This record gives sequence, C-alpha cells and structure tokens, in this order.
Amino acid sequence: MTDDKIIEFHYRHVLGAPLDDRKATNNYTINSTEDLPTALHPVGPIPWAEEESMASDHLVTMLWSLSVSSFAVGGMIASFFGGWLGDKLGRIKAIWVANSLSLIGALFMGFSKSGPSHILIISGRGISGLYCGLISGLVPMYIGEIAPTTLRGALGTFHQLAIVIGILISQIVSLNNILGNHDLWHILLGLSAVPAILQSVLLFFCPESPRYLYIKVDKEDKAKKNLKRLRGSDDITKDITEMRKERHEASSEQKVSMIKLFTNSSYRKPILVALMLHVAQQFSGINGIFYYSTSIFQKSGISQPVYATIGVGFINTVFTVISVFLVEKAGRRSLFLIGMIGMFFCAIFMSVGLVLLDKFAWMSYVSMTAIFLFVSFFEIGPGPIPWFMVAEFFSQGPRPAALAIAAFSNWLCNFIIALCFPYIEGFCGPYVFFLFAGVVLLFTLFIFFKVPETKGKSFEEIAAEFRKKNRGSPPEPKAAVEMEFLGSAEPV
Repeated sequence: MTDDKIIEFHYRHVLGAPLDDRKATNNYTINSTEDLPTALHPVGPIPWAEEESMASDHLVTMLWSLSVSSFAVGGMIASFFGGWLGDKLGRIKAIWVANSLSLIGALFMGFSKSGPSHILIISGRGISGLYCGLISGLVPMYIGEIAPTTLRGALGTFHQLAIVIGILISQIVSLNNILGNHDLWHILLGLSAVPAILQSVLLFFCPESPRYLYIKVDKEDKAKKNLKRLRGSDDITKDITEMRKERHEASSEQKVSMIKLFTNSSYRKPILVALMLHVAQQFSGINGIFYYSTSIFQKSGISQPVYATIGVGFINTVFTVISVFLVEKAGRRSLFLIGMIGMFFCAIFMSVGLVLLDKFAWMSYVSMTAIFLFVSFFEIGPGPIPWFMVAEFFSQGPRPAALAIAAFSNWLCNFIIALCFPYIEGFCGPYVFFLFAGVVLLFTLFIFFKVPETKGKSFEEIAAEFRKKNRGSPPEPKAAVEMEFLGSAEPV
C-alpha cells in the first residue's frame, strides 16, 4: 500500500466506516477496469444502508482528501522559498533547515496512533510537503553549482534516481506482511525521518557551493578551497575566472525577481521553456499509468498485482540509472525527445489494449507491456531532465527565482492531475490515454522546435541558442555574460 492508502485504511478502522472487501483491502486490488473510478477515490458509490455509516464514510473521504492535498499544498507553498532560503543561509544550511521540517512531519505521523490521529497525520503531511517543496529547488540548485561541465547532466539525474529509489523502497516496506498493516502503519509513516537524518549527517562532509561563496557572500578563499576539494586538483584558475566575470556582471545589475524573469527578454524565453519542460513531465500521463497498473495486472491473471506494481517501481529505478550514463552521451534534448516519442506510442497501445480488453483477453498483456515501456521511456528523459536543465538555463543571479518558479509549476501540475484525473477518466473511460497521447505529441513538437541542446555547452553558448531561436527579439549585450556560468568550457 502507498501512504495515502494506509492513511485511508486507518481512518476507516478508527471511525468504524464499512470496508468493502474488494476496494478497501490492504492490497487495493480492482476486479475490472470499470471499477477504476471507484478505486481512485477512497470511497466508492456503494449505497450504505445505515445513515450513520454513510456519515462516517463521508468523514473518511474528507479526512483522506485533506491528508492527500495538504502534502501537495505544502509543496506548492514552500517551492517559492527554496531559492530565497538558499541565498540567505547558503545551500547546505538551507537543506538542513528543510530536513528539520521532514523530521517534524515524520514525528507527527509516527506518533499519530497514540494521539488525535487525523490531526497529526494531516499536519505531518502538510509539514512534509513544505520539506519537499524546499528540497525540490535546493537540491538541483546545489548539484548544478558544484558539478563540472562534463558531469552536469549525470549528477543532475542522481536527484531523480534518489526519488525513484525512495519510491521503490516505500513500495516494498508497505507490503502487508512488513509494515503496511493496522499494527505498524504509523511506523511506516514515521520512517520518512530516516532519509532526512541520513542526509543531514552526510551534509557535514559536503562542501558549500563555491559559486555561492564567491558570488553571493564574497568569500574567495573559502570558495577556492572548496573548489580544489570538489575538483580534486589545485588548478582551478578557469573556474575562478568564470565566476569572477559572473560576479562582475551580477554586481552591475539589479536583483532578478520572479516578475523580471517574464518581463526581461533575456530571461523570458528560458523561463518559458523551463516551465514547459516541467508541465510536459506532469501532463505526460505518468500518474495515470500508476493509477491503472494494478487493475491491468490483475486482469492479466496475476494473483498478487501489488508485486507487479513493485516491478514497475523496479523498472523505474533501472532506467533512471541508465539515464545517468546516457545523458552526457546522447544529450538532454535528444533523450527528452526519445522519451516523449516512446511514451506517445505506449499511450496509444495502452488505450487500444484497454478498449479491446473485454473482447480479447490477451490485450491485457499489451497494456501491461505498455505500462513497463511507458515508465521506462519516462525515466530515460522526461523524468529526470527538467530538474537540472533549469539550472543550466540560468546564471547565479536569476537561478534561484527560476528554480522556485519551475518547482512551483511542477507541484501545481501534479496537484491538478491528481485532482482532475478521476473525472477525466470517468468521462473518457479506457480512451483516456488517447488524450494523453495527444498531449505528449504537442509537447514533443514544442521540445523539438524550441528547446536547445545543452550537453557539453558553455552557458554563453546556451544563451546564444536561445537568442538564435528567438530572432524576433533584439539581443541584449549582457545576455552572453549573464548566461556564462557553472563550468563554462569557453576559454577567457
């Protein structure tokens, strides 16, 4: 079970709401695709006989919805402050602050069984959402600033790799015979403190971003020391020269606000492209795939579809690892396009399989194969690439604001999909993935025509690519220097 399902199961037990044998068991299996809209909601359209039971059932729905939405709302709110906090405290200290929120949220949820559980769970989920909102901007920013040019993409992909590994581990430990049961569910929810504690300890061994130290707080000696430690070499002349140019440029311009990202022609094109990459990631239909996976696996004759769902999580992880090695060879734009094109065809096969499922039993295997391939293509490109590509588009000045806006758009789109997908699926039925195929195709065309390749390029070259793709706008003389940062390959 996922955390959301465990929370709902607990609410039903505490409030005495009836449990339907098919839809409220700890594995949440679904007997047919027609059952899917019911399974997506914690409460199905079951005509309860007793008025008291119906009242309890509605209360479960409300509490479950608050538990789920509080996490997303917390993420959206905090995503605006990740860059600001990173500038105020430094990247390392800001991540420590974020980890403290994760610890507090985990404590709330871990002790929820011995207190007012619904209040503690909703509060804990909201605080955990604040943590995730901050970290979704801080981690890509820190990785992007310390990575050398040749490893920017590979190291950036590790952010997504950590996420999918966490998802896989949570899927395994939430099995009924491990922690996903009535006796141990609170321990499962409290385990989110473990990675936060582990990261906080490991951060003691991580140097502060040299770029932050040199440009933001003018600590040149410490920046040089950290650079030597990161590069494993005493020859850091090139990095320091590039940062010196960027600091000079930053000192001669006003602070870049979120509004200025859209009003200044030097930033407008990069921020719009960055937002579209994140919107494409969330609107690709990946969450819909996970919603459908259990029912399709059960239709295929798998007696324990929850294990097949874990298999999807394993594929998720494997192909993210593959992306780590491919991103510096094939390029960001190329991998993103390959992933989107693959997802387009998988979505079509998924819909065909679902439409013909009642006529041909073997179509369930077509849909099941499409699930694994869809997830594989997602993790090759659209999954990890948007997060670190934003950091490549912007220099030290506008980068925190750009990452904050990008993170907010990702959280907002995630929230919209979670809110609207049940209704879209209810209206479209098995044809829903034809809709997602069309959306993926549109984003693929946008990426093909508007997104530049950034592999192995200096940031002056990336800025030039944007100006070339936007010839209609007059070039701004300082844009080239503005974008030259973070390991530029150009000699001074």
